[in-house]
Amino acid sequence: MNRITGVPESAAPQRTNRALTLVLAVACGLTVANLYYSQPLLDLIAGSFGVGQGTATVVVTLTQAGYALGLLFLLPLGDLLENRTLATRTLLATAIALLLAAVSPSFGMFLAASVLVGVTSVVAQVLVPLAAHLAPPDQRGKLVGRVMSGLLLGILLARTVASLVADLLDWRAIYFVSAALMIVLSAVLHRVLPKRRPDHTVGYRSLLASMGELVRHEPVLRRRALCQATMFGAFSVFWTAIAYELIHEHGFSQARIALFALVGAGGAAAAPIGGRLADRGQGRVASGGALALASFAFALAGLGHHSVLLLGLAAVLLDLAVQCHLVMSQHEVYALRADARARLNTVFMTTVFVGGALSSGVTGVLYSAYGWRGVCAFGTVLPLVGLLVWAGGTRATRRAQPPAGTDRPAENVQAAKAAHAAQAADVA
Repeated sequence: MNRITGVPESAAPQRTNRALTLVLAVACGLTVANLYYSQPLLDLIAGSFGVGQGTATVVVTLTQAGYALGLLFLLPLGDLLENRTLATRTLLATAIALLLAAVSPSFGMFLAASVLVGVTSVVAQVLVPLAAHLAPPDQRGKLVGRVMSGLLLGILLARTVASLVADLLDWRAIYFVSAALMIVLSAVLHRVLPKRRPDHTVGYRSLLASMGELVRHEPVLRRRALCQATMFGAFSVFWTAIAYELIHEHGFSQARIALFALVGAGGAAAAPIGGRLADRGQGRVASGGALALASFAFALAGLGHHSVLLLGLAAVLLDLAVQCHLVMSQHEVYALRADARARLNTVFMTTVFVGGALSSGVTGVLYSAYGWRGVCAFGTVLPLVGLLVWAGGTRATRRAQPPAGTDRPAENVQAAKAAHAAQAADVA
């Protein structure tokens, strides 16, 4: 029994207490924030290293690409290694990467350090599946929603904190501050997290190979990953370009950009809402509504070229839609295979962040060529692509269900169970 959290060292599913939930939420928020500190600072970074605005957006792209690499190659270790040790040691590596970014004398070195920051910041995605493992099935959506609220607040408040610190000190200061926080966080997690050693004894290569089996055999995973990739792409497009729009069109300082970013933090309130909808079995329908809302929000942002009020409203609606869809997606994905949650999360989040990295890269080109309205047109289309994927999945699900008022023959039920068991054995 962990004397601080009251959680058994085996970390079996149970009524997880508020202290551990709070620790997981704060840890996820502080860790994932490292990916977003650079977004409101791109103008300062460009000036410091003497590069163009379009070139500076590469920082966001490479940080997210590094995160995708970490998700692909580090996160699967959550199904192989003891989770507490994996999380705390990776945080120390994150601190080193942040220090390298803070002292980088050239843009090239800063880009390399940004990739390392992204690779090592996957701790948040180690902790979210751990939260799902700790929770009993009837509370899983609610607990994951609470932890995701911390993670999403970290994403949204990172821009505010980075802007304020840059306004008071220097843009490099936030990297020093975060490095210190990662060291403190590593010590806290080592003390309060329960141990959780996965049951798998297969090697690392076999673990990576099994993810391909998951992709082939889990259509829900494929659909949810693709839909969330379009949502996160839209999210990345907005927050990569908005600092340029606020500075050049509306004359914002770094302090005012920080206040604007606080507006978007209201969207984090959608995470628990999404969890409750998922627990009630309404996640599939609500996901379609979230995709449509994200597209509408970007269309509104396009109309807000000369209105900060409309830009703020668009930010809230977009963040609300993206975060709600994320929690509902994770709820459904984690329910697929309890013994493979780290690998499921690897496939899901890698796809999501590849979508975000690609979209960020396109954003720099579009903003240079077509300005804010060109960016908004791109952002409007992305969730619509996700909506098409969602609609196709919904139709496939309805076709697979037996007609109302009919029962499946018992032998068909047994055959389905046998096929599912064989499939699970193949993946494991």
